[in-house]
Amino acid sequence: MPRGACDTHVHVFGPSDRFPFSTERSYTPEDCTFEDLNALHAVLGIDRAVIVHGGAHGTDNRATLDALGRDPVRLRGVAVIPSGLSFAERENMHVSGIRGCRMSTVVAGGASFDHLPRLAAEADEFGWHLVLHFHRAAELLDVENELVACRADFVLDHLARITALEGTGSAPFQAVLRLLDTDRCWVKLASLYRLSAEPYPHRDMLPLIHKVATHRPDRIIWGSNWPHPICPVAMPDDGDLVDLIPMWLPEVAQQQQVLVDNPARLYGFEAIAEPHHAS
Repeated sequence: MPRGACDTHVHVFGPSDRFPFSTERSYTPEDCTFEDLNALHAVLGIDRAVIVHGGAHGTDNRATLDALGRDPVRLRGVAVIPSGLSFAERENMHVSGIRGCRMSTVVAGGASFDHLPRLAAEADEFGWHLVLHFHRAAELLDVENELVACRADFVLDHLARITALEGTGSAPFQAVLRLLDTDRCWVKLASLYRLSAEPYPHRDMLPLIHKVATHRPDRIIWGSNWPHPICPVAMPDDGDLVDLIPMWLPEVAQQQQVLVDNPARLYGFEAIAEPHHAS
């Protein structure tokens, strides 16, 4: 991984004795802590991460905020909040490292797309982005016009949930290309193992990946989706997922852009100082 590489999609869960899970949750994960995340990224050579608040904790963001506070230089976060939180509450989250808020049709107990117009306006006050987590790719078509109209940037989680079988000719994929051209849309390459109809290395996903990466390489980010909650397929190995990156992004310059430069711009990471060389 290049220096400054960012995993833009991880979760922390628990410890559940300190940060209880939501009673409205649709899944119950094991405790997957800040320490576990650090250990994984040390092995993989990943310098930065974005903690996307996990649905199992509902709209109680304390587990995510606690992790951000323990390493504020290399971590940023995406909250799960309802619309209508006070300016002061959102300001405190911003100071803690939150840079976006997520809506989902996949998990219960969070924020649905009904919150989209108001959350978009509230996110824009802090330069945050919206994150859209679809259950089915066709749901993108239902909110496309709202996304075009809103002023905030927005991230389409997991390649907008477009499967390899749907392909580049599908209506949702064509919507992704249109939205990328708004200059406010980002596409996250994460959890694509759930969208493939083939075993690892999931070559059937390559046409989708290569098309978006060629169309707007300045708007693509990458994430591991550790610790892979709600995984209906064989549990992936995170080292194997990293090993897919040169297949997805063959050029070194592309890898630098997607893994380092794009997330630094979206999440507001500081520039990496050049190493000092003694004369």
